[in-house]
Amino acid sequence: MDNLKIGNSEYSSRLIVGTGKYKNFEQTKTAILASQAEIVTVAIRRTNLGQNPSEPNLLDFISPKEFTILPNTAGCYNAEDAVRTLRLARELLDGHTLVKLEVLGDPKTLFPDVSETILAATELVKDGFEVMVYTSDDPIIAKKLEDIGCVAIMPLASLIGSGMGILNPWNLEIIIANSDIPVIVDAGVGTASDAVIAMELGCDAVLMNTAIAHAQNPEKMASAMRLAVLSGRQAFLAGRMKKNIYSASPSSPEDGLIAGKT
Repeated sequence: MDNLKIGNSEYSSRLIVGTGKYKNFEQTKTAILASQAEIVTVAIRRTNLGQNPSEPNLLDFISPKEFTILPNTAGCYNAEDAVRTLRLARELLDGHTLVKLEVLGDPKTLFPDVSETILAATELVKDGFEVMVYTSDDPIIAKKLEDIGCVAIMPLASLIGSGMGILNPWNLEIIIANSDIPVIVDAGVGTASDAVIAMELGCDAVLMNTAIAHAQNPEKMASAMRLAVLSGRQAFLAGRMKKNIYSASPSSPEDGLIAGKT
């Protein structure tokens, strides 16, 4: 089985999806079911998981018995807030320790603040969390986060919610080559071809939210993303042909050609 291994867990799906930006929880559920994702990430500071009894609870639509709920720290701009948020998530989810850390640098670009990310990751790992960490596509920072003890590195492909796709595949390839833990593209995927490219590069999985939630038909896009991740993974495992620049190679054999009349 070609399973995705993150920390102490294994998953058959390599597509991770978010729960924000949908019209309602019912649409969220429909799209997630179409994606066949097993890990669903939730912004603790923006989503009700029971902390607000008077509001609809996401867990009534996306059950922890059926999915791995991955709490994230979207909206946090320093290490202290991020650590506090994930400790709250652990209480809300009965001791759940697999989390997604993101510490943002500014509200306009949502680019990660890597120094605060490193501080938060260090504290969370010491506290027994399995940390999947959103970061820049800097190979040096990625390796530092791995050395701290994070269980997955999640470099952005482009800015969160931009839909710009993978802007720097070369950095991603360096991160993948130097990593002994899963590398998961997080942020910037806009359509199915972006997911295919990420997987063909050798990424272990792809996380996305806006690309599905803001599609004209989220359910169909979720299904397309599922197939894209599968296709990209198979292509990576198959090994692509060598590129032959300025040189063609016939598809059919040249030996034994029938001679034409002279």
